Amino acid sequence: MKMRDLETRTGVNRETIRVYLRHGLVPEPSRPKPNVADYDESHVRAIAAVRDLQRDSRLTLNQIKAVLEGEHSEHRIEAGAFHNLEALVATRVGVDDRQVTVESLVKLWPQAREDAAAFAAMGMIDIIETRKGPALSVTDSRILNIWGEMRASGYSDQLGFTPDILAFYKEPVEMVARQESTLFLERVEGKLDEQEAAALFQAGMRLMIDFFGLLRTKALLRYLHRYAETGQEKPERLKAKGPPKKAG
Repeated sequence: MKMRDLETRTGVNRETIRVYLRHGLVPEPSRPKPNVADYDESHVRAIAAVRDLQRDSRLTLNQIKAVLEGEHSEHRIEAGAFHNLEALVATRVGVDDRQVTVESLVKLWPQAREDAAAFAAMGMIDIIETRKGPALSVTDSRILNIWGEMRASGYSDQLGFTPDILAFYKEPVEMVARQESTLFLERVEGKLDEQEAAALFQAGMRLMIDFFGLLRTKALLRYLHRYAETGQEKPERLKAKGPPKKAG
Protein backbone atom coordinates (compact mmCIF):
# COMPACT_ATOMS: atom_id res chain seq x y z
CA MET A 1 0.00 0.00 0.00
CA LYS A 2 1.06 3.63 -0.51
CA MET A 3 1.46 6.29 2.17
CA ARG A 4 -2.04 7.65 1.58
CA ASP A 5 -3.47 4.15 2.13
CA LEU A 6 -1.39 3.77 5.30
CA GLU A 7 -2.79 7.07 6.60
CA THR A 8 -6.33 5.85 5.94
CA ARG A 9 -5.74 2.45 7.60
CA THR A 10 -4.11 3.85 10.75
CA GLY A 11 -5.73 7.27 11.15
CA VAL A 12 -2.22 8.70 11.61
CA ASN A 13 -0.97 11.44 9.30
CA ARG A 14 2.15 11.02 7.18
CA GLU A 15 4.19 13.58 9.11
CA THR A 16 3.72 11.58 12.32
CA ILE A 17 4.44 8.30 10.51
CA ARG A 18 7.72 9.78 9.24
CA VAL A 19 8.65 10.72 12.80
CA TYR A 20 8.05 7.09 13.84
CA LEU A 21 10.27 5.98 10.97
CA ARG A 22 13.08 8.35 11.99
CA HIS A 23 12.99 6.92 15.52
CA GLY A 24 13.27 3.39 14.11
CA LEU A 25 9.92 2.33 15.63
CA VAL A 26 8.36 1.44 12.29
CA PRO A 27 10.19 -0.76 9.75
CA GLU A 28 11.45 0.88 6.60
CA PRO A 29 9.15 0.34 3.61
CA SER A 30 10.24 -1.68 0.61
CA ARG A 31 11.39 0.50 -2.29
CA PRO A 32 10.91 -1.21 -5.67
CA LYS A 33 11.90 2.03 -7.41
CA PRO A 34 13.56 5.30 -6.38
CA ASN A 35 11.02 7.59 -4.69
CA VAL A 36 8.50 4.73 -4.43
CA ALA A 37 7.67 3.27 -1.00
CA ASP A 38 5.42 0.27 -0.36
CA TYR A 39 3.94 -0.45 3.07
CA ASP A 40 2.21 -3.58 4.39
CA GLU A 41 0.34 -4.92 7.43
CA SER A 42 3.49 -4.88 9.59
CA HIS A 43 3.53 -1.09 9.26
CA VAL A 44 -0.14 -0.87 10.23
CA ARG A 45 0.49 -2.95 13.36
CA ALA A 46 3.63 -1.03 14.34
CA ILE A 47 1.98 2.38 13.94
CA ALA A 48 -1.05 1.26 15.97
CA ALA A 49 1.23 -0.06 18.71
CA VAL A 50 3.25 3.18 18.94
CA ARG A 51 0.10 5.28 18.98
CA ASP A 52 -1.42 3.18 21.80
CA LEU A 53 1.79 3.28 23.85
CA GLN A 54 1.84 7.07 23.59
CA ARG A 55 -1.84 7.47 24.38
CA ASP A 56 -2.50 4.75 26.97
CA SER A 57 0.90 4.31 28.63
CA ARG A 58 2.07 7.93 28.32
CA LEU A 59 5.41 6.89 26.85
CA THR A 60 7.48 9.23 24.72
CA LEU A 61 9.03 8.00 21.47
CA ASN A 62 12.47 8.04 23.09
CA GLN A 63 11.17 5.94 26.02
CA ILE A 64 9.58 3.41 23.66
CA LYS A 65 12.82 3.13 21.70
CA ALA A 66 14.87 2.74 24.90
CA VAL A 67 12.70 -0.13 26.16
CA LEU A 68 12.86 -1.89 22.78
CA GLU A 69 16.66 -1.69 22.94
CA GLY A 70 16.73 -3.15 26.44
CA GLU A 71 17.72 0.06 28.19
CA HIS A 72 16.53 0.85 31.70
CA SER A 73 13.85 3.53 31.91
CA GLU A 74 12.95 5.65 34.94
CA HIS A 75 9.39 5.79 33.60
CA ARG A 76 7.24 3.09 35.21
CA ILE A 77 5.76 1.01 32.40
CA GLU A 78 2.42 -0.70 32.97
CA ALA A 79 2.32 -4.41 32.29
CA GLY A 80 -0.45 -3.87 29.76
CA ALA A 81 1.94 -1.88 27.58
CA PHE A 82 4.02 -4.95 26.78
CA HIS A 83 1.41 -6.28 24.36
CA ASN A 84 2.19 -3.25 22.19
CA LEU A 85 5.93 -3.47 22.79
CA GLU A 86 5.93 -7.10 21.63
CA ALA A 87 3.98 -6.06 18.53
CA LEU A 88 6.62 -3.44 17.77
CA VAL A 89 9.48 -5.86 18.26
CA ALA A 90 7.82 -8.30 15.88
CA THR A 91 7.89 -5.71 13.09
CA ARG A 92 11.54 -4.78 13.41
CA VAL A 93 14.08 -5.76 10.82
CA GLY A 94 16.45 -8.63 11.58
CA VAL A 95 16.08 -11.60 13.88
CA ASP A 96 18.53 -10.31 16.48
CA ASP A 97 16.49 -7.12 16.97
CA ARG A 98 13.62 -9.20 18.28
CA GLN A 99 15.30 -9.90 21.62
CA VAL A 100 17.15 -8.17 24.42
CA THR A 101 20.45 -9.86 25.24
CA VAL A 102 21.03 -10.99 28.80
CA GLU A 103 24.51 -9.45 28.60
CA SER A 104 22.97 -5.98 28.10
CA LEU A 105 20.96 -6.49 31.30
CA VAL A 106 24.09 -7.48 33.25
CA LYS A 107 25.32 -3.91 32.72
CA LEU A 108 22.31 -2.74 34.73
CA TRP A 109 21.95 -5.63 37.19
CA PRO A 110 25.16 -7.59 37.93
CA GLN A 111 23.22 -10.75 38.88
CA ALA A 112 21.02 -10.71 35.77
CA ARG A 113 22.71 -13.77 34.24
CA GLU A 114 22.12 -15.94 37.33
CA ASP A 115 18.64 -14.53 37.87
CA ALA A 116 17.66 -15.22 34.25
CA ALA A 117 18.75 -18.84 34.65
CA ALA A 118 16.74 -19.15 37.88
CA PHE A 119 13.56 -17.68 36.37
CA ALA A 120 13.95 -19.89 33.30
CA ALA A 121 14.31 -22.98 35.51
CA MET A 122 10.99 -22.06 37.15
CA GLY A 123 9.33 -21.70 33.75
CA MET A 124 8.68 -17.99 34.21
CA ILE A 125 10.78 -16.73 31.29
CA ASP A 126 12.32 -18.23 28.16
CA ILE A 127 15.99 -17.80 27.31
CA ILE A 128 16.59 -17.64 23.55
CA GLU A 129 19.97 -18.55 22.09
CA THR A 130 21.04 -16.02 19.45
CA ARG A 131 24.24 -15.14 17.63
CA LYS A 132 24.76 -12.40 20.20
CA GLY A 133 24.34 -14.82 23.10
CA PRO A 134 21.41 -15.66 25.41
CA ALA A 135 18.51 -13.25 24.95
CA LEU A 136 14.99 -12.56 26.22
CA SER A 137 11.78 -11.22 24.76
CA VAL A 138 10.86 -7.65 25.65
CA THR A 139 8.35 -8.84 28.25
CA ASP A 140 10.77 -11.34 29.82
CA SER A 141 13.51 -8.70 29.95
CA ARG A 142 11.13 -6.45 31.88
CA ILE A 143 10.46 -9.26 34.37
CA LEU A 144 14.21 -9.46 34.95
CA ASN A 145 14.45 -5.67 35.21
CA ILE A 146 11.74 -5.61 37.89
CA TRP A 147 13.64 -8.20 39.91
CA GLY A 148 16.82 -6.14 39.46
CA GLU A 149 14.99 -3.09 40.79
CA MET A 150 13.85 -5.12 43.80
CA ARG A 151 17.42 -6.18 44.49
CA ALA A 152 18.52 -2.56 44.26
CA SER A 153 15.77 -1.64 46.75
CA GLY A 154 17.21 -4.01 49.35
CA TYR A 155 15.60 -7.38 48.60
CA SER A 156 18.92 -9.17 48.93
CA ASP A 157 20.11 -12.77 49.01
CA GLN A 158 21.35 -12.09 52.54
CA LEU A 159 17.74 -11.54 53.66
CA GLY A 160 16.63 -14.68 51.86
CA PHE A 161 15.09 -12.93 48.84
CA THR A 162 16.31 -15.21 46.08
CA PRO A 163 14.45 -15.72 42.78
CA ASP A 164 13.08 -19.13 43.84
CA ILE A 165 10.82 -17.53 46.46
CA LEU A 166 8.71 -16.22 43.57
CA ALA A 167 7.96 -19.72 42.25
CA PHE A 168 4.62 -19.72 44.09
CA TYR A 169 3.37 -17.02 41.67
CA LYS A 170 3.43 -19.32 38.66
CA GLU A 171 0.50 -21.59 39.51
CA PRO A 172 -2.01 -18.86 40.58
CA VAL A 173 -1.03 -16.71 37.58
CA GLU A 174 -1.70 -19.62 35.21
CA MET A 175 -5.03 -20.32 36.93
CA VAL A 176 -6.19 -16.69 36.78
CA ALA A 177 -5.08 -16.27 33.15
CA ARG A 178 -6.84 -19.48 32.12
CA GLN A 179 -10.05 -18.40 33.83
CA GLU A 180 -9.91 -14.85 32.43
CA SER A 181 -9.31 -15.99 28.86
CA THR A 182 -12.12 -18.57 29.09
CA LEU A 183 -14.61 -16.02 30.43
CA PHE A 184 -13.61 -13.45 27.82
CA LEU A 185 -13.97 -15.84 24.89
CA GLU A 186 -17.30 -17.17 26.15
CA ARG A 187 -18.74 -13.66 26.22
CA VAL A 188 -17.45 -12.24 22.92
CA GLU A 189 -17.66 -15.29 20.68
CA GLY A 190 -20.07 -14.61 17.84
CA LYS A 191 -20.67 -11.04 19.03
CA LEU A 192 -17.49 -9.18 18.04
CA ASP A 193 -15.16 -9.46 15.08
CA GLU A 194 -11.45 -10.14 15.56
CA GLN A 195 -10.36 -6.49 15.60
CA GLU A 196 -13.11 -5.47 18.03
CA ALA A 197 -12.33 -8.39 20.33
CA ALA A 198 -8.60 -7.59 20.28
CA ALA A 199 -9.23 -3.92 21.16
CA LEU A 200 -11.61 -4.87 23.97
CA PHE A 201 -9.18 -7.47 25.36
CA GLN A 202 -6.27 -5.03 25.31
CA ALA A 203 -8.25 -2.34 27.16
CA GLY A 204 -9.61 -4.83 29.68
CA MET A 205 -6.22 -6.41 30.30
CA ARG A 206 -4.69 -3.06 31.22
CA LEU A 207 -7.54 -2.14 33.57
CA MET A 208 -7.83 -5.57 35.20
CA ILE A 209 -4.11 -5.64 35.95
CA ASP A 210 -4.64 -2.45 37.96
CA PHE A 211 -7.79 -3.91 39.53
CA PHE A 212 -6.02 -7.09 40.59
CA GLY A 213 -3.05 -5.09 41.88
CA LEU A 214 -5.28 -2.96 44.11
CA LEU A 215 -7.06 -6.00 45.54
CA ARG A 216 -3.69 -7.62 46.24
CA THR A 217 -2.39 -4.46 47.92
CA LYS A 218 -5.45 -4.31 50.19
CA ALA A 219 -5.04 -7.96 51.17
CA LEU A 220 -1.30 -7.56 51.84
CA LEU A 221 -1.83 -4.57 54.10
CA ARG A 222 -4.66 -6.35 55.90
CA TYR A 223 -2.47 -9.37 56.66
CA LEU A 224 0.50 -7.26 57.72
CA HIS A 225 -1.73 -5.28 60.09
CA ARG A 226 -3.21 -8.46 61.50
CA TYR A 227 0.20 -9.99 62.23
CA ALA A 228 1.71 -6.79 63.60
CA GLU A 229 -1.15 -5.54 65.77
CA THR A 230 -2.88 -8.70 67.01
CA GLY A 231 0.02 -11.10 67.18
CA GLN A 232 -1.99 -13.60 65.20
CA GLU A 233 0.03 -16.60 64.19
CA LYS A 234 1.19 -16.48 60.59
CA PRO A 235 -0.39 -19.10 58.32
CA GLU A 236 1.76 -21.87 56.94
CA ARG A 237 3.55 -20.66 53.84
CA LEU A 238 2.35 -22.18 50.59
CA LYS A 239 4.85 -24.60 49.16
CA ALA A 240 5.79 -23.38 45.69
CA LYS A 241 6.72 -25.70 42.88
CA GLY A 242 10.19 -24.37 42.22
CA PRO A 243 13.02 -25.80 40.15
CA PRO A 244 14.03 -29.36 41.01
CA LYS A 245 16.70 -29.62 43.67
CA LYS A 246 20.08 -31.01 42.73
CA ALA A 247 20.88 -34.46 44.00
CA GLY A 248 23.32 -34.66 46.88
